[in-house]
This record gives sequence, structure tokens and C-alpha cells, in this order.
Amino acid sequence: MLVKLYSSSVFGITATTITVEVNIDNGLNFYLVGLPDNAVKESQQRIRASFKNNGYHFPGKEITVNLAPADIRKEGSVFDLPIALGILSASNQLNPTHLSEYVIVGELSLDGSLQATRGVLAIALQAKEEGFKGVIVPESNASEAAVIEGLEVFGLATLKQVVDFLNNPSSAMPTKAPAINAYENASFEIPVDFKEVKGQFSVKRAFEIAAAGGHNVILIGPPGSGKSMLAKRFPTLLPSMSLEEALETTKIHSVAGKIKHAGGLIRQRPFRKPHHTISDIGLIGGGSYPQPGEISLAHNGVLFLDELPEYKRAVLEVLRQPLEDRTVNISRAKFSIEYPAGFMLIAAMNPCPCGYLNHPEKGCSCGPGMVDRYLNKISGPLLDRIDMHIEVQPVKYEELTGSMPEEDSQSIRGRVERASQRQKVRFKASFAHNNAQMSRSEIERYCALDEHSQALLKQAMVLTGLSARAYDRILKVARTIADLGESEAIRSEHIAEAIQYRSLDKSRLGG
Repeated sequence: MLVKLYSSSVFGITATTITVEVNIDNGLNFYLVGLPDNAVKESQQRIRASFKNNGYHFPGKEITVNLAPADIRKEGSVFDLPIALGILSASNQLNPTHLSEYVIVGELSLDGSLQATRGVLAIALQAKEEGFKGVIVPESNASEAAVIEGLEVFGLATLKQVVDFLNNPSSAMPTKAPAINAYENASFEIPVDFKEVKGQFSVKRAFEIAAAGGHNVILIGPPGSGKSMLAKRFPTLLPSMSLEEALETTKIHSVAGKIKHAGGLIRQRPFRKPHHTISDIGLIGGGSYPQPGEISLAHNGVLFLDELPEYKRAVLEVLRQPLEDRTVNISRAKFSIEYPAGFMLIAAMNPCPCGYLNHPEKGCSCGPGMVDRYLNKISGPLLDRIDMHIEVQPVKYEELTGSMPEEDSQSIRGRVERASQRQKVRFKASFAHNNAQMSRSEIERYCALDEHSQALLKQAMVLTGLSARAYDRILKVARTIADLGESEAIRSEHIAEAIQYRSLDKSRLGG
């Protein structure tokens, strides 16, 4: 007897529907075909044990399982459940009437319980797009899949529950997700706040600009000046994620297996902080079984690289293309994948190996040439792609012990939200989402300068030797400063402040 049902496989961050065909005939062999990997091939042992422990009969005949299309490599253990159900249906232990209505995924334990699997949100999105009635997933994945409206999601805990449901669909109720307006109006706890940071008013101002316009930032200062403390609080200034951004972010984390299965959508912007020993594959993604890297996990959020010169130069150089294109393309002999990489880069570094170059109180102990070798670990093209270079000075004793209250994250975020709304209106018919993403034509349209501002910018370009890319970055930052000041035109004071954030260019760090 031949039975067909449907499962799904995730490749990159998109899902492909897989037809699972099970045929039982005379004989004693078990054949699993359709380009399965080792995890899929091992499903026979898990299925056989789960049948025995739940009172089902594993047929003593020739069983052929085909996973179509056969030219796509099938990876992981998500096919355990659909293969098991196909065998039960083909051996007349399960009513096949409703099998074709659902996309079914799940890993079986030996006792028949269902284990959580990766990529369920992508699978649910694809199932809805292809017109399936619903999906059957492990119970711990149900809330993740249920955020997709118009799709029935049945989260079940055991093989027996799935069989009972398919034999009698009224025996289980679909999982309900919170209404969309409940998601949009929900609040979440912020564990850190800018009010905890004493002093550093110039850095806080720069962070406000960066958050409002989506600009990349590098912090340069001595040890203990607060670079890491400030960076960890940067996400508290960012505008709230839209529903589209939340779905996209959750989809990436679901594929990578980073979802906490107690909840549905990820509502807080990601903050990723990889260690400086990370490999280039760990940063951009890929591998034998392709997975998103740190820059994709930071999509719609922040990638924080602390002690930037300690990263391998080859690792840092792979950031150049994603910083420009907001995607990363991974091409190998057997596959080619595109991952989203729309992250904000926050980097931090010391000004020299000992950390005390230009310190107001401590002297630098680095020998001749050491500072240059240290700074040369960061290439000019990479530094050119960072919009704002901010010098972080040590906090004075009077500021540390002062009782003057500091402005909290919520107050700063309010101004950021207003500036962000202005950009949403500006770019409603564009591919850009904020000022940092403006194209050359959009810069010409929205960043027109008066004569005084042009002269000021020309002087800065001549004196510092900034590149054409740096010129564009200054205009984008100036546009954001004007938005924060609720000004339609970019004035000379906006240009002057934007130029100040390029004054720590690589050629001037030792100055």
C-alpha cells in the first residue's frame, strides 16, 4: 500500500515542502531514499522503538520511504514523525483521510515523545503560502508557529496524541497566538539603562544619533572608560521592532535553534557579542550544514565587537560586503545561500596596545612602531564603512560621585522614535528604512547643503583626506542630526557635528 504525506526541510532561512512517500510490499528490507543525511537514516531505529513502546506494530515487510524531490539533501531529524505516520497509515493502523491536509515535522524519542525542532516558523510560513490547512509540530514549537495567522497549528507532545488527532481531528484544539495588537502593545523588561552610566554626555549624544539613523559606531578609549558598559545599553535606545521585523528576526533565530520555546515572536532587538576567537564561518555563517552566522543573528539588532584589533584580520574583512549590502551570500561547490545581515555594528577598541595613548593622566608605554602595528590590524576600507568614530574619555571623579540624575533610556528613546518616524515617512516608497541606508540618489535628494555647509565640508575633506564613502557617511549622519532637531534642512551646525564624528579616523588616532 502506498501513502503520501507532507513534511518540510529548511535550507538557508526558507523552507521547502517535502513529499514523504511510504510504500509497504512483500519482503523484509527497509529502504530510505531521496538523498537523506545520517540523522534521517537513523530514523528507522527511533521509529521502531517508539512503535514498540506505544503499542504499535512495526510491519515485518519491505518498507520503502522516498523523500521527494530527491535532488535536495534532507537534513536533521524532523522527518521522524511523518515517516512514522506514513508507516502506520500504510499498514492500516492510522486513518489516512486527513494526512495530506497538514505539513508534519517532529523528532521522535524512543518513548514516542516529540522533541523540539529548528525552523518551525519558516516551515509554517511556507505551509500557509502553499495553502495547507495547518501544521503538526512538537508541543514546544507550537507557540512559535502559531504567530502565523490563517494557519491551524497543532502542538502535540507524543506520537500517540498525533495518531489520535488524525483519527479524530476534534480530539485536539489548535494553538492560539496572542492577537497582533497584543504583540504591538506589549511591554518587556529592560535589564540595563543609560541612567546607570555616569557622565559620558558626548558619547550618549553620539549614541542617540546612531540609534536614530541606524549608523555604525566605533568607540575608542582607554581601559575602564566605559566602552563595553555603554555598548550593552545601546539597544535600549533603538526604536521598537515592527511586526515584519519581528517575524524576520524570529525566523532566523528559529532556523539557528536559538528560540526559547516558551514564547512566540522575538520582540527585543538582538544584541550579539561574539568572542574575538570567532572564525569567519562563525561570523558570517555557512559550514557543512549551513547555519546563520552572528551577523545574521544580529539582523535588525546590534553586533558588538569588543577589543576590535584582537579579532583576526581575515575575520574582520568579511564584514565589508555585509555592511554595504545588508545581506551575506555564501557560495560553496554544493550550495549557495543568502542570509539577511541588516545589523548595526558597534565596535570598541583601545587606542594602543597598552591602552593609554593620549590618556589625560597615565602615560603610554608602547614602543616605536607598536601603535601603528596595532592600528593596522583594522583596514582602512573597514573603518571607512563605520559612520561614527567616537573617543571615550575616562570619567572624572566628580562625575562618578555626583548626585545629579542621569537621563534614562526611555527619555532618549522617545526622541529616537520621533526621528525614526520622520524617516519612515521619508522612505515609505524606498528600499531604505533609515538614513544610514540611503542610496546615492537619495543622498542628493535629502541632503542638499547651503553654501556655508558645503564650504565647511570641503575644508574637512581636504584637511583630513577623507574618502568619497566618508563624505556620504557625513551627509547621512548630518541628516539624522537634523531629524533629531526636527529640521527639514541640513544646516552648518549639523554638518559641523557630523564631521566631529569622523575626527578619529585611522590616520589621526595617534594625533
